[in-house]
This record gives sequence, structure tokens and C-alpha cells, in this order.
Amino acid sequence: MKEMTLGEICSAVNGRFLKPCDKSLKTEKLTTDTREIEKQSLFIPIKGDNFDGHDFINQAFEKQALCCLSQKEIEADGIIILVEDTRKALCDLAMYYLTLFNVKVVGITGSVGKTTTKDMIATVLEEKYKVLKTQGNFNNEIGLPKTIFNLRDDHEVAVLEMGMNSFGEIRRLSKIAKPDIAVITNVGVSHIENLGSREGILQAKSEIFEYLKKDGVAVLNADNDMIATLRGKLDFETVWFGMENKNDFYAENIAPMGLEGIKCTIVCEDEKVNVAIPTPGEHMVLNALSAAAVGKILGLSMEQIKCGVEKFVPTAMRMAVIKTDFGLTLINDVYNANPVSMKAAIDVLCSEKGRTVAIMGDMFELGDFAPSLHYEVGEYAAKKGVLLSICIGENGAKIYDGVKENGGKAIYFQTQEEFLQSNLKDIFTSGDTILIKASRGMHFEKTAEKLQEVK
Repeated sequence: MKEMTLGEICSAVNGRFLKPCDKSLKTEKLTTDTREIEKQSLFIPIKGDNFDGHDFINQAFEKQALCCLSQKEIEADGIIILVEDTRKALCDLAMYYLTLFNVKVVGITGSVGKTTTKDMIATVLEEKYKVLKTQGNFNNEIGLPKTIFNLRDDHEVAVLEMGMNSFGEIRRLSKIAKPDIAVITNVGVSHIENLGSREGILQAKSEIFEYLKKDGVAVLNADNDMIATLRGKLDFETVWFGMENKNDFYAENIAPMGLEGIKCTIVCEDEKVNVAIPTPGEHMVLNALSAAAVGKILGLSMEQIKCGVEKFVPTAMRMAVIKTDFGLTLINDVYNANPVSMKAAIDVLCSEKGRTVAIMGDMFELGDFAPSLHYEVGEYAAKKGVLLSICIGENGAKIYDGVKENGGKAIYFQTQEEFLQSNLKDIFTSGDTILIKASRGMHFEKTAEKLQEVK
């Protein structure tokens, strides 16, 4: 973090010092976790549902923290800045900190593919710029500020992922980041439990536009039926990407390369470039198109865009292909799941020759829609020709029903533990290609690890 004085910090968070102090003292370290406190750092305690960081303020000073924010008037042997709410203060400080830098900000949101799109856009922009990007999916009101505090003077672009579970969250994140470019990857059914409908999800995602800079640009997926309804309704420059040639950026000559990736030609007006995307799935073409659009807006050549796309490496546990000693080919896509990404992963699986197996578990935050959406995934797997579906979890039972009632072969396990305790050699055969996918909370990385141990 760049140095800031205590006076700057107090002003930025609209706070007040509990005791007189030297406001010119400086810090260049910030944390919300006492385990990470270093000498002369700023500690911002966060109050959660099951913990309260304020309980560790004295411990922070014992570790020689320079200053702590607090929403409580407490006695402590150190400098305390009193604020109304420490979560809000963290966001306000990040908003101020960002103003200290001359960087272009790319904000990314969407129901599916935020992290992959963020990584691809950052990889493309690195062909010309020094780029800061959100690490992993640190995309909420704690993670986004922490990413911003990693900005340095040599950074030229910040690529920031924005996630949400309910209305208002994207608005607050956009207020912090004030993007120059706003990307919406798609509108699916993730978080429909809280937002009620896909129209509600579109409304929540569109909050990113509320703090888009006046000369900012929206980069939108024309192939998504909900996003397409925004065409002609926005008051700022809009760049559309999609598979059809009516869009500003589109793709031709799409040629899957199995699990090695997918080739296509990216077209923008009278310019074309052939690219080999090193990750499988037709949805990756849309990710490449969004990266090309952002790259062009920020002055990259088509050749630079090609180089960036072809250097792309996905985040761990996202469409990672693993060959095991037993002769299995695993598609480890366990980082998260929703109906759209589940179907896209099934498409990748079914592009492979030989015996295909899908290990599928619960998808979270679907509310009352969960039974029908899980059933749809099972139906999709059966109709696409997955040879065996292994369905796990409470809603995995609905996936099982969807497979069986549409002519597919399926096995059901109530829990992952029950599945892992079964005789895996009786289920799998050398040469199988196996998709492993469920929501993050199912912890299906355990299955990926166990299958690698089969001898």
C-alpha cells in the first residue's frame, strides 16, 4: 500500500481520533486480520455474524499496529479512529486510495464467468500495461477494497471483479471503483433465491452503470437474452460482443480442439485475428471477445489481443484438465456451479470421444427454483449423451431424476463421503473422461483429489 498519513485516513473515513495524536504519522500496511498485522500497520476490525474484530484491537496494538479503526469507544493503548461503521470505513478508504492513482478501471460483473473473464481481460491488457487484478474471487465489500490497496504507482490499469448476492451490492462496489469500462458477462439464475427473477438479477447487475464514469464504456454480451434487452436504452457508449456478425466484436471459424481448447477468428470492423484459446468450451470464445473489446477500447492492437488470449491460464479448479495414473482424464471444474456453467461444462465433456462421466452436485442459492433447475441439468446431461451421471447431494437427487427420466444412466449418493467410500474401480474405467462440478460449498475438490489417487 502507498503511504498515507493518519490525518488522511481519518478524513477519508469521516472519523475522529479518540485521543490527541500526531496526525502526520504514516502507514503503508493495512489489514482486517490480526494474524497479518505488522509493525506500524493499520488494523480495521470487521464485525461479522459469528465474530467481532473489535475483540482483537488490544492484540493488534500488542503486535505494534500504528492505528486501529473502531466503531466502538474503547480503552486501548494506541491510536484509535472512531467511525460509524468499520465496513463502510474500509470501503470509503479504498475509494479515497484509488483517487491517488492515475489508472483506468475495468469493472466486471455477471452471473457466470466473472473470474475467468477477469483473468482473460487482465492477461490481454498485460500485453501493453502494468495491470492489477482481483486475486481469486475477492469480489465483495471486503475483497474489492483489499484489491485496491494493492495498487502501486506503476500500475496503469485495474481489472476489478464485482460479485453480489442481493440488491445494492454492485452499486456499492461500483461507487468504490468508479469504472471507466463496465463489463457484464451474462445474466443467469445465480442468486435468484435473493433477487426473485432474472429481471431482478439484470437490475442488480446493471447497478454497475450508476458509477460508470461520464465518458465510460459498457461492454455487453449480446448473446444473453436479458442483457440484449438493454440495447438502445443506455445513455453512454456501448460495445456489444457475441457470435453474430451484427455485433461490434464477433467470432468466425469456431473450431473446438477437444480439451486442448478452442480456435476462432475474432472480428472487429475490418480487422480479423485468428486465436487459439488454451481452455475448452465455446463459452470461452465469448470471454475472448469481451477481452478483445476491452483491449481495443484501451488501445491494444489485434496482434496484442491475440498474444494475450493465447497466454491465458484459468484460475485453479476451473476447467483444469488432469490425467491420472489410472488412465482417467479429469475435468476439474469444482470452483463453483450454476445451471448455465453446468450445462457449458457438460458441453465440453461431451465433445470428448470415449466413455463420459459427469459427477454433479448441488448448486446453491437457487431458492424455490432449485428442484426444477437441478432437474433441467440432469435432463440436459441425458440428452447430450453423457454415458454415466453420478449425482450427489440433496438437490443431486433432482439431477438424478432428470437423467433417469430422460433415458440416461445415473447413480445417486446422498453425500460426497458416501460416494468416496464406494469402490471407485467398480465405477470408473481407464480411458474415462470425467467432469467434476458443483457449487463451492460442496467441496468437490475432495473428489478430484481422491480420483487422482485411484491406482
